[in-house]
Amino acid sequence: MKKDRTMEVFLVRADPQCKPTQYRLVVPKMGAVSDLCSALSKLSGVPAENMVVTDVYNHRFHKIFQTDEMLSHIMERDDLFVYEVKSPRGSVSEWLTLPICFRERRFRQSSAAGTILFGQPLLISVPRQKLTADMLYNLILERIQRYVKAPLPEEYSRPSSDAAACNGSNGMYDVEEMDHQEEQEEQESSPEESNGQSDDSVEDENSEGCSPCNKMPKKAQDVRKRLFCFSLVNSYATSDVGSMPAEGAFLKLTSYSTVAIDWDTETKKLCYDEQEAEAFDKHESMMQPQKKKMTVALRDCIQLFTKTEVLGEHDPWYCPNCRKHQRATKKFDLWSLPKILVVHLKRFSYNRYWRDKLDAVVEFPIRNLNMSEFVCDPTAGPYVYDLVAVSNHYGGMGGGHYTAYAKNQETQQWYYFDDSSVSPASEDQIVTKAAYVLFYQRQDGGGFKASSPAASLGSPPTEDDLGDQERQQDLDCMDTN
Repeated sequence: MKKDRTMEVFLVRADPQCKPTQYRLVVPKMGAVSDLCSALSKLSGVPAENMVVTDVYNHRFHKIFQTDEMLSHIMERDDLFVYEVKSPRGSVSEWLTLPICFRERRFRQSSAAGTILFGQPLLISVPRQKLTADMLYNLILERIQRYVKAPLPEEYSRPSSDAAACNGSNGMYDVEEMDHQEEQEEQESSPEESNGQSDDSVEDENSEGCSPCNKMPKKAQDVRKRLFCFSLVNSYATSDVGSMPAEGAFLKLTSYSTVAIDWDTETKKLCYDEQEAEAFDKHESMMQPQKKKMTVALRDCIQLFTKTEVLGEHDPWYCPNCRKHQRATKKFDLWSLPKILVVHLKRFSYNRYWRDKLDAVVEFPIRNLNMSEFVCDPTAGPYVYDLVAVSNHYGGMGGGHYTAYAKNQETQQWYYFDDSSVSPASEDQIVTKAAYVLFYQRQDGGGFKASSPAASLGSPPTEDDLGDQERQQDLDCMDTN
């Protein structure tokens, strides 16, 4: 049995000018995350102790791995990003490894704000002590400088309701603070300034037009120029869990903290370069040819399920006639099928020496799964099904995570369910190697004829049975025999 496995990862270096680099690694199949870091360190030169391995999904960190976790928990198609940090996440040092997610804040007609995740999340090293919001802003801005351009002053001349609400949401500055600062500046101004003879006053008079920004205090204008604001969120960045302290106060962050940087739509469109943010380089290890990944058709699985099987040498059957253990045969047959067909894919393999999860991609149809040829009853059918839901399993033998795809019966729109997160999905996303349980619904046309319970037992149907059969068709009952 093969003892190694090939894994593809993206290394995100601490240098903000470096694009992420994709590597292909050969690691022990039953190894740990530390083995992955060691293999990547040999190719990249980054010390293994300064690496944090993550699983990125849907613009957020699906999981941040510990170095002693088994690689069997990581699937081949998981998007692995390895970040270079100043100290490992969770270690006691002067630096803290902080997860950062990007969110776009959109405002609806009801003025209620909603957020949408975008881009690739980051892990950055920040000081554990005496960290302010201003310092955090500069650290993040320095880290994303490759794909975020600084705005020009005239690009913020028009007030943005999105930006104003965003800046006021995290305790930086709100309208009352701006008014209070403006009053203080007026009181502290010199007589020369109060008479309108200051340089600022002259500049205002000579400027073209009178923009709203010119009427705002300087402190407020500085806030307006910020590209984003902060929110303390849960690990999936799906909900806020707290507000940031006021400007100048120290942030109380822990190794469990996650920060979202919220952008208003206008600023994101103006300053965020999506193409550059998604750009990456390929290491020479990616150029090596790879074997084609194995795929299996669902039809082949069903054929094998109904095929006559000879029991193994170590799994004999005791014959009551000769009173000896014999190598017998067994076979499953399908007499009839229900309206809702549940197909459970056997993803876990066991033997005396090895337990493993099967990662082969099972190709299953979204529409028109024809099961008629596998049904023994010649009078029943046709059995044609459409997919309505899929349960996915990510992980290995020791544990994992479940997600699901499901189709709305009214709109025919597919959705992806991941804990409390629900997002629209397309049909081309559904067939993955994580598929574990498939749910099909029968296309019941006018010619469908269900098997009666009596027929399934082999006895001729009676008038009562025929009446029961009609009621069964009306109620769409399942034949459990």
